[in-house]
Amino acid sequence: MKNLVGRFMRYVTFDTQSKPKNHHCPSSTGQKVFAQALYEELLELGLSDVSLDDHGYVMAKLPSNVNYPVPAIGFIAHMDTSPDA
Repeated sequence: MKNLVGRFMRYVTFDTQSKPKNHHCPSSTGQKVFAQALYEELLELGLSDVSLDDHGYVMAKLPSNVNYPVPAIGFIAHMDTSPDA
């Protein structure tokens, strides 16, 4: 799945609904499965320092593609969905 729409359509197939009565992180099996899928996809895309911790946090670095100093940027996103949605 190399295009943005294809990736998005794949992502929405994962059941990432939060389980409010479960106080663990991540709170559902679906969130763990999605985190693992993202981890594998980031490896396939060639990002560096790809990691997945016990709490479902997926992290990776995309090295600069220019040979001069540029500011760094970070992106943070939730993988879960609200049961109220």
